[in-house]
Amino acid sequence: MRKRVDPEPIPPASPPVRSRAGGYQTGNLGPGYTATNSNTRISAATLPRTPPTLPSGAPAIPNTAGNLGLNSERLRRAMVQRLRDQGITDDRVLHAMDAVPRHLFVDQALASRAYEDAALPIGHSQTISQPWVVARMIAAVCEDREPTRVLEVGAGCGYQAAVLAQFIRDVYAIERIRGLYELARGHLRQLRLTTRVRLSYGDGMLGLPNTAPFDAIVVAAAGLAIPQALLTQLAPGGRLIAPEGGSDQRLVLVERTGASSWKRVELEAVRFVPLRAGIQS
Repeated sequence: MRKRVDPEPIPPASPPVRSRAGGYQTGNLGPGYTATNSNTRISAATLPRTPPTLPSGAPAIPNTAGNLGLNSERLRRAMVQRLRDQGITDDRVLHAMDAVPRHLFVDQALASRAYEDAALPIGHSQTISQPWVVARMIAAVCEDREPTRVLEVGAGCGYQAAVLAQFIRDVYAIERIRGLYELARGHLRQLRLTTRVRLSYGDGMLGLPNTAPFDAIVVAAAGLAIPQALLTQLAPGGRLIAPEGGSDQRLVLVERTGASSWKRVELEAVRFVPLRAGIQS
């Protein structure tokens, strides 16, 4: 279920939001869907460039510089500045990504590349997404709102869940591959985030119906259609972001507008691994 994002660099000068030529997709949206028109844009919220007020009990990340030494802080700040240049303006997201040591989530041999804007292998033929994609997806579901209950489908190595936990009160994450579930659990334990992130081993396509509803859902693998189970687990007004498609994929942002209605807008072209049902031991 883990994602594999095309590692081609994104030119900083290019606007980060673009629509499909000819407007947004209107076919095969499923019952209750409403497509936005081609003039609609979803952008990250513009917030003051001062540290936000974190929720009560926000995690304190331990000193984890490791072999990178003081370089890790410098590289992380450079990564955050690059994200600003690429159009990420939500300071909650930027401060969260500045706080989480990404190099701890990759193999030690790749630690020196951890803050590049590239996807890196994490084992089991899966990858950790490039920082821009992580920031973009989180910023999109958090724009103009303060979600307190978020579900991540496809936890992988645990990095995105750790970022979410910096300013989201209750984070739930699912991973279908046993080895990655164990890897993520170890990383979250190392960063003292196990009380803020509830990690489950299971089929992400089913979501967590007993824990729903969620203010936001972030899906880290691409299906031909977004599972109805996940759509119904959104709270009213909640947002879900996911890659959708086969060989031609785009991020899709969905907002629940009623008991059986949702609206959606297509964002950037991306490439993720397929969304799969079941679990892998």
